[in-house]
This record gives sequence, structure tokens and C-alpha cells, in this order.
Amino acid sequence: MELRDAILRRSTTNGPFKPDPVSLEHQHRLMEAAARAPSHFNSQPWRFVLITEDALRQQIAEIAGETMQGLMAGGKFFTRYKRYFRFSQAEMSERRDGIFIDKLPGPLRPFVKHVFSETGQKVVNKLGVPKTLGSDNRKLVAGSPLLLAAMLTKEEYLPDQLSGFYSLLGLGMAIENIWLTTTDLGMGIQFISTPMEFPEAWAELAKLIAVPPELELIAMYRLGYLPDDGKRPNIDWTSNHRKKLSQYVFRNTCHTPEADPEGTL
Repeated sequence: MELRDAILRRSTTNGPFKPDPVSLEHQHRLMEAAARAPSHFNSQPWRFVLITEDALRQQIAEIAGETMQGLMAGGKFFTRYKRYFRFSQAEMSERRDGIFIDKLPGPLRPFVKHVFSETGQKVVNKLGVPKTLGSDNRKLVAGSPLLLAAMLTKEEYLPDQLSGFYSLLGLGMAIENIWLTTTDLGMGIQFISTPMEFPEAWAELAKLIAVPPELELIAMYRLGYLPDDGKRPNIDWTSNHRKKLSQYVFRNTCHTPEADPEGTL
């Protein structure tokens, strides 16, 4: 695959993967891609754990499901992230960012625009949305043949120093290399984010994979081969819109937005 094709096709997989194990060759190709990322003075501060053991993946899945349910039931998710939600195609087309909630169970659709209110949260809870999302998240993680934990060495990851910024930047580029490589291999990838919302849950994940004191657990992902049917979860969204050049690029100074190419919609 050409690099440009991989970049343009890169996406996040919200749905399930094939149950097939990720081949050792492909696992190592992902790690090889990560290793080629730039880093401060070639410090290569990243460390990774490839998680394939079924029992361990099930334990991680339980934490992912519980934290998703807790996040949704308590209203914390909608309060913290409401600025990213789009509920109409027109809104998405105008903003060209955030996530468009385009797949919902029928009973929930009339209440979707009220989800950020106290009444809306009660309706969401009464309809069992947190439980549904928690169950979906648990199944998605449990059914992912490969989980990936990304860490940084505390020798480089010093949050109050420039090396802390540089190491996070380097890990971000390493993850992007992994992401693009999944596209080339017919795989998908998704951030397992909800445990990070609960410090005790994140600490439990670190304990499960035996993160030593000299390393910091930064992120966790689920990976696998993409299914042919592309089945989506019960509640799902799209995020394939991108801003126009004039919305995020400037020429010479920040006073002059870059002109959009002819034919841009």
C-alpha cells in the first residue's frame, strides 16, 4: 500500500474484529513500525506489551466494560465530552470535527438532544444505555485477539521537564506508525480509553500486566483483523469528516487562512 493511501484510509475501528489470532509476523511488523518513529536524541522511550493470553484479555475486558458503564451512568462522560458530539449531518458538515452519533436504538432517538441535561441522563439510565454500552465494550475488548499496552520510561517521561513532552510526542508518532501499519495489514485498532477515567481502574490494569516502577502505563489499544461484514455496535458514531484547509492552515502568519483548493466542498 502507498503511504498516502494508508494515511487517507486510516480510521478507528468501533466494531468487532475477526476471532483469528494476529500472526506473530504481523505483531512484530507493528513493533518494527513503532521502533522507526523519531524520538528525542534517539532515546526510544517507548515500551510495549503484546497481550494475547485469553484469561488476561478477559480480565482487561471486564475493567473496560465496568468503566464504560460507570462513566455513562454517572453523567461524567456527557459532561466532560459534550463539545465533541454532533447530532445532525448538517452540524457535522459545518464543524467538520467531533463525532456524529448516527446509530442509536429506536427508543433512545427522541431523547438524544437532551442527553446533556439532568432529565436526559435519567432517561439514558432508565433505558439501560450505560449497561448496553458497558456490555458492548466488554465484548469488543474480550473479542479482540490482540491488546497492546504502551508505556514510557520514567527516565525520559518527566512531566515537569521538556523530556516529558518529547517522550509523549515520540510515543504518539510511534502509535501513529502502528496505526498506519494496521491499515496496510488489513487490521483495525481502537483506543481502550474508559479505564483511564478512573485512576483505580488504570492502576489495576497496570498491576495486571505487571508494569514495573521504572515504567509509566500511558495507553492501551485493542487490535485485530477486520471482518468482512463490518458489523457496528448497538450505539455507534462516525468521525470521518475533516476540516477544510482554511479552517486549520494559515499562510505566513495566523492572520491569513490558507485558501481552499478549487472544488472543495
